[in-house]
Formats: sequence, structure tokens, C-alpha cells
Amino acid sequence: MKCIFIVQGEGRGHLTQCIALENILRSHGHEVVKVLVGKSFSRQIPDFFRRNIHAPIERFESPNFLPTPANKRNTLTRSVAYNMFRIPAYLRSIRFLKKSITESGADVVINFYELLTGMAYALYSINTPQICIGHQYLFLHKDFPLPEKNRSEIRLLNLFSRLTCIGACQKLALSFKAMDDDTASNIRVVPPLLRKEVFALHPTKGDYIHGYMLNSGFAENVMAWHRQRPDVPLCFFWDRRGEKEVKQVDATLSFHPLDDKTFLEKMAGCLAYASTAGFESICEAMYLGKPILMVPAHIEQDCNALDATSNGAGIISEDFNLDKLLAFARTYEPDARFHAWVDSAPQAILHALRPDVLERYVSKMRAAGEF
Repeated sequence: MKCIFIVQGEGRGHLTQCIALENILRSHGHEVVKVLVGKSFSRQIPDFFRRNIHAPIERFESPNFLPTPANKRNTLTRSVAYNMFRIPAYLRSIRFLKKSITESGADVVINFYELLTGMAYALYSINTPQICIGHQYLFLHKDFPLPEKNRSEIRLLNLFSRLTCIGACQKLALSFKAMDDDTASNIRVVPPLLRKEVFALHPTKGDYIHGYMLNSGFAENVMAWHRQRPDVPLCFFWDRRGEKEVKQVDATLSFHPLDDKTFLEKMAGCLAYASTAGFESICEAMYLGKPILMVPAHIEQDCNALDATSNGAGIISEDFNLDKLLAFARTYEPDARFHAWVDSAPQAILHALRPDVLERYVSKMRAAGEF
């Protein structure tokens, strides 16, 4: 089977899922003919992604969350307003996607939560079946408990998610735990997609706190805590534009550019993990048995954090108050069931891509007049 990947390029979660799925497909004789990555002016494609993807990579301009002036928490409404001004550029990207899909000869499009893929299927007649993958599709599941706060932002987020999957025959909802499928919405619940490097690690309990921040403005918050507790070693990774080298603040605090190998090595050896609640790194920390502090940077990460805490993985905070994390770490016990769930991911994903399964879902869409 030939596949073409289209991936939202913000953060590291969708990118690492893309790497993991390409490895699974290649190891079972399938081919990824091309990877199309949506980008914004404030993000770069990390070097680790370029090194690990085997298929040719092409970029296109795509809507993304717009950081606040302080570069901390994202505001969804502000991002929507900004992206409205970029519509002409996005229309060019939609035409590019349609042309790329048609000319690729792919049997299936695998969409990692990229909005313009859904727009391409809405505006053009594209005969190639599309499968969407992302934790966000779990928020559309009839049995998923959504946060009680920020209901208007949650509605906007779910509207965004529905737009990304226009024309999709299946929505594969990555989940921390097994749930029944939502057949009425074509949502199949599947395990997280972790990269093969995670499974080769041997976790140990070190003395330092490991961290990742989507928006580098949170660094001020981390440094403020560090000034009060310089005795606790901190090793943080950030997505700061232009930063290519490690910034060593002092003997016990350093900020690193995104690097897949170093990031996972530090994760395996840490005492605890603090992050802006991206789904992928939470899963990695859970698999390696690390207690987690989550500081959501936007409404999607609010949902991630709520889901993770309900599964006993960690605690939520409005800032990087690492005292809370140290206290939680003293009583934290990893959940062994998560290991078995994650290990079943290849089987679940490959089943969803079987030609007979694809045809069954496509036939269902044809009968409903949606394909």
C-alpha cells in the first residue's frame, strides 16, 4: 500500500506520531511516498524530524496557534482572527495539497490533524480515501468527559477538529486507555503512537526534573522557580526560534533545542517531568513511569491534561510550580496497564489500514453521500 502523510507541523506531537507510523508501515512492507508538513512563520521543522523521516518532505503554509506577546499561553480566538488574514495563502496551500494527493499515486491519505487537508476534501473531488489520526478526535467521542471550563473554546476546538477530518472515512482517536469505538461518528479508539526509540530505553530514577515547553515564554517562570530552588537540577527543552545550542544558565539549569535522542535520554533518566501538556510527551513519560506536571498552553492541552490526570499520570498547574511536582513524585505509582495498551498500537493501526476495512468505511460514506 502507498500512503501520503499530511501533518500539522506545530509542536512535536504530530511530528513524532508521523515518524512512528512511517516506521510501522515500512516494517510491514508499505510505502510512504511523501510527507507534507504545514508550517507557520513562528515554527520550524525540527532537525530530528528531517533526520528520521525517510520519505521526501515538502512544506506548505498552514494555520496554527498564534503565541501571545509574552509567548506563553495561546489564545484561540486571537489565532482565528490572525489566520483570517492569511486566507489567500491558505487557498494556495489547499490547491497544492489537492495536486500533491492526485499526483502521488497514493492508496490512502493519512492526515495528522492538518486543517487544510479537510478543506481540500471539502472543496475538491478527491477519490483517495483519507484517515485522520490524533488525540483531538477523542474529544468528539460521545463518551469523552470534556472540561467544564472554557466551553466556548472547547466548541471552537471541536469545530476545528471536525474541519480537519472532512472527507475522512475513519478518525483514529489516540487515547491513554481503551474505550469503545464511537461508530456513529466513525471514531476508532487506538493506542498512542510512540517512536521505536522509546521502547529501547531503560528508565532510571535520577535527581533532575526534565521538561518541555511549547512556548518559550514559560522559561521566565522556570527561572523564577529555579532562583528559589537552585539545588534542584533542571533540564528543559524548548521550541525557541533561532536557538540551536544548549543554553546553560548555571550549573543546575539548562535549556535545550529540540533533539529527539537527547530528549528521550533525559526523559528516561529524570526524577519527574514537567511540560505544557502535549499528548505525545505525556505518553512517553507515562510509558517510562515518570510523574508529570502539566501546564497547558491552550484549550487542546487543557483537555489532554484533564484526561491524563483522570488516568493518574500527573497533576495540573497554571505555571511551572515544580514544588507541586516534587510533592506528587513522592507518592506516584506507574500504571503497568499502559504499557500493554501502547504495545498494541501497531496491530490496531494496521487493522484500520487493511483494504477490506477501508472499503467498508468508504462504502458507508458513499451510502451517506459523503464520498
